[in-house]
Amino acid sequence: MLTQTTSRVLEPGDLDAALAVLDREPVANAFVTARVRIAGLDPWRLGGEMWGWYEGGVLTSLCYAGANLVPICATPRAVRAFADRARRAGRRCSSLVGPAEPTAALWRLLEPQWGPAREVRTHQPLMVTDRMSDVIAPDPYVRRVRKDELETIMPACVAMFTEEVGVSPLAGDGGLLYQARVAELVGAGRSFARFGSDGKIVFKAEIGAATDRACQIQGVWVAPEHRGRGVAAPGMAAVLRYALTEIAPVASLYVNDFNTPARRTYERVGFREVGAFMSVLF
Repeated sequence: MLTQTTSRVLEPGDLDAALAVLDREPVANAFVTARVRIAGLDPWRLGGEMWGWYEGGVLTSLCYAGANLVPICATPRAVRAFADRARRAGRRCSSLVGPAEPTAALWRLLEPQWGPAREVRTHQPLMVTDRMSDVIAPDPYVRRVRKDELETIMPACVAMFTEEVGVSPLAGDGGLLYQARVAELVGAGRSFARFGSDGKIVFKAEIGAATDRACQIQGVWVAPEHRGRGVAAPGMAAVLRYALTEIAPVASLYVNDFNTPARRTYERVGFREVGAFMSVLF
Protein backbone atom coordinates (compact mmCIF):
# COMPACT_ATOMS: atom_id res chain seq x y z
CA MET A 1 0.00 0.00 0.00
CA LEU A 2 1.13 3.54 -0.75
CA THR A 3 1.58 5.35 2.53
CA GLN A 4 3.46 8.40 1.32
CA THR A 5 2.35 11.40 -0.68
CA THR A 6 3.12 10.55 -4.29
CA SER A 7 1.88 10.31 -7.85
CA ARG A 8 1.93 7.39 -10.26
CA VAL A 9 0.34 6.04 -13.42
CA LEU A 10 -2.80 4.15 -12.48
CA GLU A 11 -3.37 0.54 -13.51
CA PRO A 12 -6.55 -1.45 -14.26
CA GLY A 13 -6.70 -2.60 -10.65
CA ASP A 14 -7.10 1.02 -9.54
CA LEU A 15 -10.42 1.39 -11.37
CA ASP A 16 -12.73 1.51 -8.34
CA ALA A 17 -10.59 4.09 -6.57
CA ALA A 18 -10.41 6.23 -9.72
CA LEU A 19 -14.18 6.08 -10.22
CA ALA A 20 -14.68 7.15 -6.61
CA VAL A 21 -12.69 10.32 -7.35
CA LEU A 22 -14.49 10.94 -10.64
CA ASP A 23 -17.91 10.50 -9.00
CA ARG A 24 -17.20 13.34 -6.56
CA GLU A 25 -17.94 15.82 -9.38
CA PRO A 26 -20.16 13.96 -11.86
CA VAL A 27 -20.98 16.97 -14.03
CA ALA A 28 -17.51 18.45 -14.40
CA ASN A 29 -15.96 15.01 -14.85
CA ALA A 30 -18.55 13.57 -17.26
CA PHE A 31 -16.19 13.40 -20.24
CA VAL A 32 -13.44 11.48 -18.46
CA THR A 33 -15.86 9.36 -16.43
CA ALA A 34 -17.59 8.20 -19.60
CA ARG A 35 -14.29 7.16 -21.15
CA VAL A 36 -13.12 5.35 -18.03
CA ARG A 37 -16.40 3.47 -17.59
CA ILE A 38 -16.14 2.19 -21.18
CA ALA A 39 -12.39 1.57 -21.43
CA GLY A 40 -11.15 1.12 -17.86
CA LEU A 41 -7.62 2.31 -17.07
CA ASP A 42 -5.62 0.33 -19.60
CA PRO A 43 -3.76 3.08 -21.54
CA TRP A 44 -4.23 1.42 -24.92
CA ARG A 45 -8.02 1.20 -24.52
CA LEU A 46 -8.35 4.51 -22.68
CA GLY A 47 -6.37 6.44 -25.26
CA GLY A 48 -3.98 7.81 -22.66
CA GLU A 49 -2.67 7.39 -19.15
CA MET A 50 -4.49 8.20 -15.94
CA TRP A 51 -2.20 9.75 -13.36
CA GLY A 52 -3.12 9.49 -9.72
CA TRP A 53 -2.14 11.63 -6.74
CA TYR A 54 -2.09 9.99 -3.31
CA GLU A 55 -2.28 11.67 0.08
CA GLY A 56 -1.34 9.30 2.88
CA GLY A 57 -2.01 6.31 0.66
CA VAL A 58 -5.45 7.51 -0.46
CA LEU A 59 -6.13 8.43 -4.10
CA THR A 60 -7.42 12.02 -4.02
CA SER A 61 -6.74 13.57 -7.46
CA LEU A 62 -6.44 12.43 -11.06
CA CYS A 63 -5.10 13.73 -14.35
CA TYR A 64 -6.09 12.25 -17.70
CA ALA A 65 -3.14 12.43 -20.10
CA GLY A 66 -4.31 11.64 -23.61
CA ALA A 67 -5.24 13.84 -26.56
CA ASN A 68 -6.19 16.32 -23.83
CA LEU A 69 -4.52 16.89 -20.47
CA VAL A 70 -7.34 17.09 -17.92
CA PRO A 71 -6.84 17.71 -14.17
CA ILE A 72 -9.59 16.07 -12.10
CA CYS A 73 -10.41 17.07 -8.50
CA ALA A 74 -6.82 18.30 -8.45
CA THR A 75 -5.49 19.94 -5.29
CA PRO A 76 -2.60 22.44 -5.53
CA ARG A 77 -0.08 19.76 -4.50
CA ALA A 78 -1.52 17.36 -7.05
CA VAL A 79 -1.28 20.01 -9.77
CA ARG A 80 2.43 20.46 -9.03
CA ALA A 81 3.00 16.71 -9.21
CA PHE A 82 1.08 16.42 -12.47
CA ALA A 83 3.03 19.33 -13.95
CA ASP A 84 6.33 17.63 -13.03
CA ARG A 85 5.19 14.42 -14.69
CA ALA A 86 3.94 16.28 -17.77
CA ARG A 87 7.23 18.13 -18.16
CA ARG A 88 9.20 14.90 -17.95
CA ALA A 89 6.95 13.19 -20.51
CA GLY A 90 6.93 16.14 -22.92
CA ARG A 91 3.85 17.60 -24.54
CA ARG A 92 1.78 14.93 -26.28
CA CYS A 93 -1.64 16.59 -26.02
CA SER A 94 -3.41 19.06 -28.28
CA SER A 95 -4.96 20.93 -25.36
CA LEU A 96 -5.25 21.39 -21.60
CA VAL A 97 -8.87 21.50 -20.49
CA GLY A 98 -10.68 21.25 -17.20
CA PRO A 99 -12.04 23.22 -14.25
CA ALA A 100 -10.62 26.72 -14.52
CA GLU A 101 -8.66 27.00 -11.26
CA PRO A 102 -6.55 23.81 -11.42
CA THR A 103 -6.16 24.11 -15.19
CA ALA A 104 -4.84 27.66 -14.82
CA ALA A 105 -2.40 26.51 -12.12
CA LEU A 106 -1.24 23.61 -14.29
CA TRP A 107 -0.69 25.92 -17.26
CA ARG A 108 1.33 28.40 -15.18
CA LEU A 109 3.73 25.57 -14.34
CA LEU A 110 3.88 24.16 -17.87
CA GLU A 111 3.93 27.35 -19.92
CA PRO A 112 7.69 28.00 -19.58
CA GLN A 113 8.42 24.68 -21.32
CA TRP A 114 5.26 24.14 -23.38
CA GLY A 115 4.37 27.68 -24.36
CA PRO A 116 3.40 29.69 -26.17
CA ALA A 117 -0.07 28.27 -26.68
CA ARG A 118 -2.00 28.94 -29.87
CA GLU A 119 -4.91 30.20 -27.76
CA VAL A 120 -5.86 30.38 -24.09
CA ARG A 121 -9.54 30.54 -23.13
CA THR A 122 -9.42 31.37 -19.45
CA HIS A 123 -13.15 31.44 -18.68
CA GLN A 124 -15.64 29.05 -20.28
CA PRO A 125 -18.86 28.96 -18.27
CA LEU A 126 -19.97 25.47 -17.24
CA MET A 127 -23.76 25.33 -17.50
CA VAL A 128 -26.23 22.67 -16.35
CA THR A 129 -29.93 21.90 -16.26
CA ASP A 130 -32.09 19.04 -15.04
CA ARG A 131 -35.39 20.15 -16.58
CA MET A 132 -36.94 21.33 -19.80
CA SER A 133 -37.71 24.97 -20.51
CA ASP A 134 -41.23 26.27 -19.98
CA VAL A 135 -40.83 28.86 -22.72
CA ILE A 136 -38.91 27.16 -25.56
CA ALA A 137 -40.66 24.29 -27.33
CA PRO A 138 -38.42 21.57 -28.82
CA ASP A 139 -37.97 21.69 -32.59
CA PRO A 140 -40.03 18.72 -33.88
CA TYR A 141 -37.73 18.38 -36.90
CA VAL A 142 -34.58 17.69 -34.88
CA ARG A 143 -33.94 13.95 -34.82
CA ARG A 144 -31.22 11.36 -34.43
CA VAL A 145 -28.76 11.16 -37.32
CA ARG A 146 -28.85 7.76 -39.04
CA LYS A 147 -25.74 5.76 -39.84
CA ASP A 148 -26.34 6.17 -43.57
CA GLU A 149 -26.26 9.97 -43.11
CA LEU A 150 -22.64 10.13 -41.92
CA GLU A 151 -21.44 11.72 -45.15
CA THR A 152 -24.13 14.39 -44.83
CA ILE A 153 -23.31 15.28 -41.22
CA MET A 154 -19.51 15.28 -41.61
CA PRO A 155 -19.15 18.67 -43.39
CA ALA A 156 -21.22 20.33 -40.65
CA CYS A 157 -19.09 18.67 -37.95
CA VAL A 158 -15.88 19.80 -39.67
CA ALA A 159 -17.22 23.35 -40.01
CA MET A 160 -18.23 23.45 -36.33
CA PHE A 161 -14.86 22.12 -35.16
CA THR A 162 -12.92 24.54 -37.37
CA GLU A 163 -14.96 27.53 -36.13
CA GLU A 164 -14.69 26.46 -32.50
CA VAL A 165 -11.06 25.34 -32.28
CA GLY A 166 -9.47 27.42 -35.02
CA VAL A 167 -7.92 24.52 -36.95
CA SER A 168 -9.45 21.84 -39.15
CA PRO A 169 -9.91 18.34 -37.70
CA LEU A 170 -8.84 17.05 -41.12
CA ALA A 171 -5.24 18.18 -40.56
CA GLY A 172 -2.62 15.59 -39.77
CA ASP A 173 -4.26 12.22 -40.40
CA GLY A 174 -6.71 13.48 -43.00
CA GLY A 175 -9.51 13.40 -40.46
CA LEU A 176 -9.54 9.65 -39.83
CA LEU A 177 -9.70 9.95 -36.04
CA TYR A 178 -12.27 12.73 -36.19
CA GLN A 179 -14.48 10.85 -38.62
CA ALA A 180 -14.26 7.78 -36.38
CA ARG A 181 -15.42 9.86 -33.42
CA VAL A 182 -18.35 11.32 -35.36
CA ALA A 183 -19.29 7.82 -36.55
CA GLU A 184 -19.10 6.56 -32.96
CA LEU A 185 -21.59 9.18 -31.78
CA VAL A 186 -23.92 8.54 -34.72
CA GLY A 187 -23.77 4.81 -34.05
CA ALA A 188 -24.53 5.37 -30.37
CA GLY A 189 -27.60 7.44 -31.20
CA ARG A 190 -26.10 10.60 -29.68
CA SER A 191 -25.85 12.76 -32.83
CA PHE A 192 -28.84 14.99 -33.62
CA ALA A 193 -29.70 17.28 -36.50
CA ARG A 194 -32.37 19.17 -38.35
CA PHE A 195 -32.21 18.61 -42.10
CA GLY A 196 -33.43 21.24 -44.52
CA SER A 197 -35.69 20.57 -47.51
CA ASP A 198 -32.52 20.41 -49.63
CA GLY A 199 -31.11 17.65 -47.41
CA LYS A 200 -28.44 19.90 -45.92
CA ILE A 201 -27.85 20.38 -42.19
CA VAL A 202 -29.67 23.34 -40.62
CA PHE A 203 -28.79 22.60 -36.96
CA LYS A 204 -26.78 19.88 -35.26
CA ALA A 205 -25.44 18.91 -31.85
CA GLU A 206 -24.12 15.82 -30.09
CA ILE A 207 -24.29 14.34 -26.63
CA GLY A 208 -20.56 13.80 -26.47
CA ALA A 209 -20.22 12.22 -23.04
CA ALA A 210 -22.76 10.19 -21.11
CA THR A 211 -22.81 8.54 -17.70
CA ASP A 212 -25.72 7.43 -15.56
CA ARG A 213 -25.44 10.67 -13.58
CA ALA A 214 -24.72 13.36 -16.18
CA CYS A 215 -24.22 13.96 -19.88
CA GLN A 216 -22.50 16.70 -21.83
CA ILE A 217 -23.87 18.36 -24.97
CA GLN A 218 -21.27 19.52 -27.48
CA GLY A 219 -20.77 20.48 -31.10
CA VAL A 220 -23.76 22.83 -31.29
CA TRP A 221 -23.83 24.40 -34.75
CA VAL A 222 -26.25 26.31 -36.96
CA ALA A 223 -25.57 26.63 -40.68
CA PRO A 224 -24.45 30.23 -41.39
CA GLU A 225 -27.37 30.95 -43.71
CA HIS A 226 -29.83 30.02 -40.95
CA ARG A 227 -28.26 32.02 -38.12
CA GLY A 228 -30.33 34.74 -36.51
CA ARG A 229 -33.58 32.98 -37.42
CA GLY A 230 -34.41 31.40 -34.08
CA VAL A 231 -33.16 27.93 -34.99
CA ALA A 232 -30.73 27.30 -32.14
CA ALA A 233 -32.97 27.48 -29.04
CA PRO A 234 -35.68 25.04 -30.26
CA GLY A 235 -32.93 22.79 -31.60
CA MET A 236 -31.18 22.76 -28.24
CA ALA A 237 -34.48 22.11 -26.49
CA ALA A 238 -35.00 19.06 -28.69
CA VAL A 239 -31.53 17.69 -27.94
CA LEU A 240 -32.05 18.42 -24.25
CA ARG A 241 -35.29 16.42 -24.27
CA TYR A 242 -33.43 13.41 -25.66
CA ALA A 243 -30.65 13.91 -23.10
CA LEU A 244 -32.89 14.13 -20.03
CA THR A 245 -35.42 11.47 -20.99
CA GLU A 246 -33.06 8.85 -22.42
CA ILE A 247 -29.51 9.45 -21.17
CA ALA A 248 -29.05 11.09 -17.75
CA PRO A 249 -30.87 13.20 -15.15
CA VAL A 250 -28.56 16.20 -15.66
CA ALA A 251 -27.26 17.76 -18.88
CA SER A 252 -24.27 20.09 -19.07
CA LEU A 253 -22.17 22.01 -21.55
CA TYR A 254 -19.43 24.59 -21.49
CA VAL A 255 -19.25 27.60 -23.74
CA ASN A 256 -16.79 30.38 -24.55
CA ASP A 257 -17.50 33.46 -22.45
CA PHE A 258 -17.18 35.69 -25.52
CA ASN A 259 -19.94 33.77 -27.37
CA THR A 260 -22.80 35.92 -26.12
CA PRO A 261 -25.46 34.62 -28.54
CA ALA A 262 -24.77 31.01 -27.51
CA ARG A 263 -24.83 31.82 -23.81
CA ARG A 264 -28.19 33.60 -24.20
CA THR A 265 -29.59 30.65 -26.16
CA TYR A 266 -28.55 28.16 -23.48
CA GLU A 267 -30.01 30.35 -20.74
CA ARG A 268 -33.33 30.58 -22.62
CA VAL A 269 -33.44 26.79 -22.87
CA GLY A 270 -32.92 26.57 -19.10
CA PHE A 271 -29.20 26.11 -18.54
CA ARG A 272 -27.63 27.95 -15.61
CA GLU A 273 -23.97 28.69 -14.93
CA VAL A 274 -22.47 26.64 -12.09
CA GLY A 275 -18.73 26.98 -12.64
CA ALA A 276 -16.08 27.55 -15.27
CA PHE A 277 -13.73 25.55 -17.45
CA MET A 278 -10.50 26.71 -19.05
CA SER A 279 -8.90 25.53 -22.28
CA VAL A 280 -5.34 25.92 -23.54
CA LEU A 281 -5.07 25.09 -27.25
CA PHE A 282 -1.81 24.17 -28.99
